[in-house]
Amino acid sequence: MTAHPADLPLSGITVVSVEQAAAAPYATRQLADLGARVIKVERPGGGDFARRYDTTVHGESSYFVWLNRSKESVTLDLKTGPGRRILDRLLADADVFVQNLAPGAAVRMGLGPQDLRERFPSLIPCTISGYGTTGPWADRKAYDLLVQCQTGLVSLTGNEHGPARVGISVADIAAGMYAYSGVLTALFTRATTGTVRAVEVSLFEALAEWMGQPAYYTRYGGSQPPRIGTQHATIAPYGAYPTADGKDVLFSIQNEREWAALCERFLRRPDLVDDPRFATGSDRVAHRDELNAVVAARFAELTGDEATKLLDGAGIANAGVNDVEDFLAHPVLGARDRWRDVRIPGGAVVSALLPPADLAGTTARMDPVPAVGEHTETVLAELGYDAADIARLRSDRVI
Repeated sequence: MTAHPADLPLSGITVVSVEQAAAAPYATRQLADLGARVIKVERPGGGDFARRYDTTVHGESSYFVWLNRSKESVTLDLKTGPGRRILDRLLADADVFVQNLAPGAAVRMGLGPQDLRERFPSLIPCTISGYGTTGPWADRKAYDLLVQCQTGLVSLTGNEHGPARVGISVADIAAGMYAYSGVLTALFTRATTGTVRAVEVSLFEALAEWMGQPAYYTRYGGSQPPRIGTQHATIAPYGAYPTADGKDVLFSIQNEREWAALCERFLRRPDLVDDPRFATGSDRVAHRDELNAVVAARFAELTGDEATKLLDGAGIANAGVNDVEDFLAHPVLGARDRWRDVRIPGGAVVSALLPPADLAGTTARMDPVPAVGEHTETVLAELGYDAADIARLRSDRVI
């Protein structure tokens, strides 16, 4: 069962979004999770191009299913006069406008923050761009992996054989999260002071924030953290080790108490506690290869279950290295009842995870993923268009 929007914190908030791909849809889906009405404006015909990234979820795109539940889809050709007039009527009653159009497109269409402020003074505009709307790269297109490359993230990810992309769309997710929190902050500011503030987020600057630790390490340490696979670049021992039965177990030592417990109760080498090569965290990183040889030899004597039991007994955080199938069957998700059924276009039902932030006394909204233009006629009728008007707009390919 999904929550009725009226029972949720953002009930009564209307968001109009001219969005595509991942970053903006991720931000608006989270607003919808909290009860906002999200009207997603798509191109007539194909709609959001993320609908065609793949066809793995009963014929639908895995990206689109993940990012677009609980929204209403309206198709509009914004290059036509009637299409723009319909969008303006939607914006007149909206609280938030989110867009991640191509560089400069919103301003050319009269949808930049300054234009919107003059026509819709209570509307909160949110712009999601690649590298910002000013500066030398304002006109460059940006996609997730391009931004991973530009921020240096790819140079940190991988192993001694070469760099690698992060396996999820981390730049899009970062930008979507900051857009989401920025919109919430702007709504709070408007509600408490009456001041309307525009929100702007770029993929590059969102991921740049997440690069803070390696940036400090590199600037003040003289070299960037090395690529070392599942090992931690600046903490040791911290990484995955193969066991006698072929399982990989990852563990982490965070402080000197844990180091002593590892030596005494897992490695059975109490002499290492005061070994000057490993006396501090920095010493252990400097002598990583020697330390890894000792740790790996001990893991090779144990099965995965035996290693986990000993580490648990020593109070040391550890985990098996799961694949995605293991994650889907994770006992924490099942025991905590985190899965819900969500309908997708065509009528199939898929499992979706609840949003991670639980708000006491509320249940997240988990409504269907819309088909392209599924709500166009309903929304137009709300705006006062009759059946003949809608038929004419359709025949003119405005919707």
